Amino acid sequence: MNAEPKRRRAAVIATVALVTASLAACDSSSGGTKPASRSRRAVTITLMTHDFFATSPGVLDSFTRRTGITVKVLKSGDAGRAVNQAILTKDHPLADAFYGIDNTFLSRGLDAGIFVPYTSPPLSEVPAQFQLDSKHRVTPVDYGDVCVNDDLAYFQSHHLAPPRTIDDLADPQYKNLLVMENPADSSPGLAFVLATIARFGPTHWLDYWKRLKANGLTVVSSWDQAYSQAFSGSSAGRQAGGTKPLVVSYASSPPAEVVGVNPPPTSAPIGTLLDTCFRQVEFAGVLRGTHHRAEAAALVDFMLSREFQQDMPLNMYVFPVRRDTPLPDVFVRFAQVAPHPFQLPPGEIGRNRDTWIGKWTNTVLR
Repeated sequence: MNAEPKRRRAAVIATVALVTASLAACDSSSGGTKPASRSRRAVTITLMTHDFFATSPGVLDSFTRRTGITVKVLKSGDAGRAVNQAILTKDHPLADAFYGIDNTFLSRGLDAGIFVPYTSPPLSEVPAQFQLDSKHRVTPVDYGDVCVNDDLAYFQSHHLAPPRTIDDLADPQYKNLLVMENPADSSPGLAFVLATIARFGPTHWLDYWKRLKANGLTVVSSWDQAYSQAFSGSSAGRQAGGTKPLVVSYASSPPAEVVGVNPPPTSAPIGTLLDTCFRQVEFAGVLRGTHHRAEAAALVDFMLSREFQQDMPLNMYVFPVRRDTPLPDVFVRFAQVAPHPFQLPPGEIGRNRDTWIGKWTNTVLR
């Protein structure tokens, strides 16, 4: 999901420490992993992830003191790029674990065989609706809704009612107002394309994109370019001179524009078009080829711990999947969950994703 609206930075490697009380050991007979005893020596592992990944330093430090496991975080661009990087390097993996593959790109990673099966004990605290891989090659960590956000001030100042639905976005009164991410690289961009396929069906969705292109759609490479540079409603976008009052982002984007603002505002400066949303679930997994399966599995366990799950909303602006996780008040007040998000079965996405992206590219970018 995923993840959320914090300004993404260029791909860098940062070192943080992560641990968990239950470590895992390799089950050589099955190729999977299973719980084992606590590590007796300091180990460093690498977590490959998208640029969204962020945690509170205090949370990670507390786990460091328990076992001494150090994790190098390898930020590898948007989710699509990170998944592709993991696949391209699977014979000589750059990391031991992966976080940030979502249901739009999930089958690509599973079909490439980059993950080993591992059933995390805390998975029992996660609702079945998020457990999309029956073989447990990946573990759900968070979820959210990819939606169109609107700059409320723009529409108020122009005396224009914001659009409400996907269909409305192609209306001439909203010409040149929408910016989105390229679905070939960006999971929010792909999620929005999937929402249109769910809305119009596999035979008519491209007709919609022809209309949207004719209505002045702007496509950029990444979420950062869309939300933090082109979108006029975000604080970063305003500083960058953004001119687009509509952007493909998240239903949890509004809290990011409120946190840290003094005095605390009573409302967010951006809204969410809840009839445009596609449900996104993000996963973590142990990468095949790692020499540290036990420690990588422990990292997966940690991501389902109460402490990590509770830390996620105001760092990555996503909803935790663990059912007993309390949410910060500002998140409850300003983030939203779409009551009826568009969804497609992961198998259908997997069978058609590359074809759909190709058709979308030929229709919109050429």
